[in-house]
Amino acid sequence: MRDIQLGKSPVIHLDETSVLDIGSCIVEGINIAPGRAIPDDGDPRIDHSLEGFLFTCGPDHIRHPQPIEGDATGRKYPLHGSFSSHPAEITAWDVGEKRARIAADIPVRLATGGAALLQRVWTIDGATGEVALDDTITNTSDTVQPVFLMYHMNVGARLFDDNVRLEGDMLEDGGFNWRFGEEPGSVFCVPAAGNAAWATLRLGPIASLGGKSLTVQFRTDTLPYLQMWRNQKAPAHVLGIEPVSHRWVSREELADSGEFNMLQPGEMRNYGLRFHIA
Repeated sequence: MRDIQLGKSPVIHLDETSVLDIGSCIVEGINIAPGRAIPDDGDPRIDHSLEGFLFTCGPDHIRHPQPIEGDATGRKYPLHGSFSSHPAEITAWDVGEKRARIAADIPVRLATGGAALLQRVWTIDGATGEVALDDTITNTSDTVQPVFLMYHMNVGARLFDDNVRLEGDMLEDGGFNWRFGEEPGSVFCVPAAGNAAWATLRLGPIASLGGKSLTVQFRTDTLPYLQMWRNQKAPAHVLGIEPVSHRWVSREELADSGEFNMLQPGEMRNYGLRFHIA
């Protein structure tokens, strides 16, 4: 892990062993990531990634394993796709007084035998404390490949009291208490709000962080859905904010409805997310 902090930003620990995702995220001296308070789905790659603040699903699959199309042996896409555990080659680590920029290239082996390149750029604005992520995925295979992406932002729900709310235009009535759905956990997926280029979700106020709120924004052209999940079944105690490229249905249904995003060899797609805590 390599840590960075600038001005009003949190301290974030970037994981070079796994696509430069965020491990710990420290606010007011408190790590807001869930740590070991997570469910164990039996995949050590995801077990490692899930305990951090942000990890990335894709580019060949998102969500839970499903059969690889046309594979006679019955192999499945791995849990949350192939990204996790691929090491990052840092190409820039530029930290000034007011702004930081960290860039990395991550070649990715796909479950089907193909390949992709993730080019990742983190920027931090010290004046506002905003942390921004810009990702470019390129199909480096010699065949057409579908591309998927989901960002998992995981927050330790141990930090919440009953006054913490989720607020966003994409939510019913504009927002509700963080304990949505049935106990001890629930999942939903909704279209991102309206025709705005960026969707916004707020989580807070979080009394244990001095009343601060987490504000997350994400591009709606390539991330047109928001998935939310929470799990309070011991030992898990986590809330997930998940901007995602595809609605919450099977690969088969997405394919049948023509919703796969296909990349030609050499073609690329861009994704973006940003957050601040204030």
